[in-house]
Amino acid sequence: MCRTDTLYNSSVRNKPWYPVESADSVLRLLLLLSERQRLRVSDAAEHLGVARSTAHRLLRTLCARDFATQDAHRAYRPGPAFERIIRSGPATPDLRTLLHGHVEALHRKVDETCHLMVLEGNGTRFIDCAESPQVLRVSSRIGMLLPAHVTSGGKALLAELSAEEFADLYPRNLPGAPGAPAVDRATVRRQLATVRRRGYAVNSEESERGIVAVGACVRDGSGRAVAALAVAAPSARVPRARIPELASEVMAAARAATVDL
Repeated sequence: MCRTDTLYNSSVRNKPWYPVESADSVLRLLLLLSERQRLRVSDAAEHLGVARSTAHRLLRTLCARDFATQDAHRAYRPGPAFERIIRSGPATPDLRTLLHGHVEALHRKVDETCHLMVLEGNGTRFIDCAESPQVLRVSSRIGMLLPAHVTSGGKALLAELSAEEFADLYPRNLPGAPGAPAVDRATVRRQLATVRRRGYAVNSEESERGIVAVGACVRDGSGRAVAALAVAAPSARVPRARIPELASEVMAAARAATVDL
């Protein structure tokens, strides 16, 4: 019995390893996505030598796990999970852990709800929060994905994109707030130029009626914007005159958070 087991184990060890076909296809797609940064279903099908329906299923699997996202042209690009692996900065869970103290510190300074968020495709994902204790307050948005161009943190992060990256995310006019008309791309580009110039972004009831928010970017060691800190409060407590005060606090918190990265 022992001799038979030994022979069997030996034959297994010496047998060539053959990858599971679907897993191999997914890994090949990830490598191709890394190389080209933009894939269509037809590109994936041709590269893998499979039917378009098969390539589509594989790409949707990558999207489901955040390794890919689909842009407005229906092309696939590296998703947040993929970027967390290849970039030099910390992963999103690490960002939450590393920067939670700064979210709390900003919250104590302004006594309003503060969020930490990251850019996910053309959306803003809220990943951490310190909620205001006041009766009238903005509630936590942790886990929510909102259009980036209507949130203060999202605007701050969009302002970091090149003109080409922005055009890829928004090939046409941008959707407005519920019940409002579409937003002209040229208008948004002018807004983002203002954000770059002053170092912070403002959401004045664009994501939700009655809420004003101010956001600024947090950068990693290479200077790349990897997240945004934002203060959100009921508009009744944020007249136009208070925005510079909140902006100063948010930018100071973002600079302090940058040091920790």
